[in-house]
Amino acid sequence: MKAIKKIVLSIFFLSVSISYAQTKPIEVSKEPFSIGETLTFYSETLEEERTLNVYLPHNFSEEKEYPVIYLLDGSADEDFIHIAGLVQFGSFSWINMIPETIVIGIANVSRNRDFTYPSTDKEYVKKYPETGHSEKFIAFIEKELQPLVEKQYPVTSEKTLIGQSLGGLLASEILFKKPNLFKNYIIVSPSLWYDYESLLKKEPQPYSTEKSIYVAVGEEGNVMKRVAKQLHKKLNKNKKKNTSLYYHFLKEQDHGDALHLAVYDAFKKLFTSQEKK
Repeated sequence: MKAIKKIVLSIFFLSVSISYAQTKPIEVSKEPFSIGETLTFYSETLEEERTLNVYLPHNFSEEKEYPVIYLLDGSADEDFIHIAGLVQFGSFSWINMIPETIVIGIANVSRNRDFTYPSTDKEYVKKYPETGHSEKFIAFIEKELQPLVEKQYPVTSEKTLIGQSLGGLLASEILFKKPNLFKNYIIVSPSLWYDYESLLKKEPQPYSTEKSIYVAVGEEGNVMKRVAKQLHKKLNKNKKKNTSLYYHFLKEQDHGDALHLAVYDAFKKLFTSQEKK
């Protein structure tokens, strides 16, 4: 009988111990998780405060120089995080698709203002009265943004621009008017329908530096597909020997999800081709 009591008591205390262990609160420590840093500064050109989201490679060192990707629509709630993720993945040693790279996400204030040149489309201007100030934004990139980045971080001269939609329109405008601002251009779903497709009627400015240009579009309607093809055709017509030009139609993607896969494909083509030279 005593033996049975001992067994029962042992089971009871074991159950109490297990129950206490299960109900005892787990101590958890929390701290912010960061993939880089945020810079805020006043732009004399734009006459406003601007924000940059910056991705730094995992083993970032001031003793090493890095290429830079400039990302339009680079706010935290836009394209910065998923593009920074592609850069991190592509630079893993076992993937080795691209070199370790700094990403500068240019946070938006007004896309219609910054990414478009003056339009003769009265209905569009009526709907978006702030439109048409890309010239000032391009000056900001050239005279303030790039010098600031070069002062803040150890960077090489290799600069890549990524833009989609209206950002693709701006990237195309920079390529046509100020091609030497960047070495590589990744232009996805460019809104070249803007202002009655007037940019496509212009001839790109000549350049002497090496270029890699990637144009992509998804299943986004006939107009978007046509203008992207026209851009590629015009660039191919004016292509120089020191230029690598690519076009990719993403038949299973639309305007909302084309960018991610396009950029991944662009990284494979642009940086692999440069390694082979």
